[in-house]
Amino acid sequence: MKNYIPVIETALGRYLPAGEYEEQQLIDAVRYSLDLKGKRVRPSLTLAFAELCGGTVDMALPFACAVEMIHTYSLIHDDLPCMDNDDFRRGKPSNHKVFGEDIALLAGDALQSIAYETMLSDEAVAAVGGKRAAKAARILANRSGLLGMVGGQVIDLSLEHREVGAEIVQLMEEKKTACLIEAACMMGCVVAGATDAQINAAERYAHAIGLAFQIVDDILDVTSTAEELGKPIGSDAENEKNTFMSLLGIERCREMVADLTEEAIRALDAFDGDAADLKDFAVQLANRKK
Repeated sequence: MKNYIPVIETALGRYLPAGEYEEQQLIDAVRYSLDLKGKRVRPSLTLAFAELCGGTVDMALPFACAVEMIHTYSLIHDDLPCMDNDDFRRGKPSNHKVFGEDIALLAGDALQSIAYETMLSDEAVAAVGGKRAAKAARILANRSGLLGMVGGQVIDLSLEHREVGAEIVQLMEEKKTACLIEAACMMGCVVAGATDAQINAAERYAHAIGLAFQIVDDILDVTSTAEELGKPIGSDAENEKNTFMSLLGIERCREMVADLTEEAIRALDAFDGDAADLKDFAVQLANRKK
């Protein structure tokens, strides 16, 4: 997939207040986590699908940044002691280790508001129209909320120290991880004026790579090192979490990743444009080492 990271990272900084404010500690905490160098998978997918459907990077950029803001808030909250209790994120101290638990909590809260402010800004509405902007924002709200990402996090917490089957773990990961990736891909289509069939195909692609992404994460939590991943490893086993690896083993997990990658590639047949980069991206995610 095209390298969208530089344009995403430049744009993210534009959506934060410039200058000095009484709330500067909060702004610094938000900027700290947004600036942590990550793969920017979700916003890149928003831009890629917008271009695939005949749109432009410029029109989709506010929506791509909004997805990354929601993702970043979820990471800040995930790392808190009341959640996963992780001290590092992307090789750097977690937000709460730098700014304290109270400011980290509020930084996550603020990122949610900034995301919707960004999508519904004059710039975004002028670029794609009010109806498309509202539809994209509604998709992000749905996939990140009660029955989406946050719901998946609640299921995750409820499964600790319980023995469950792979079906409930898959449901959790579909909500906790795949939902936000679905939102990213679907929003790219929506802002570019794609058909319902194309939006549905983007959802299928995203669901498949999102689930594969999480299964690979589970594999790497067992087989990789903290230096390679930039975060602690073995935390799933230490916290007695139910994962695909703990329930199905490495061979079955690898088979699932391969099947899901093929499913993602097939979904791209719905698009008339050149989807080769997105096909390659699905394969790269399946084979990633960090």
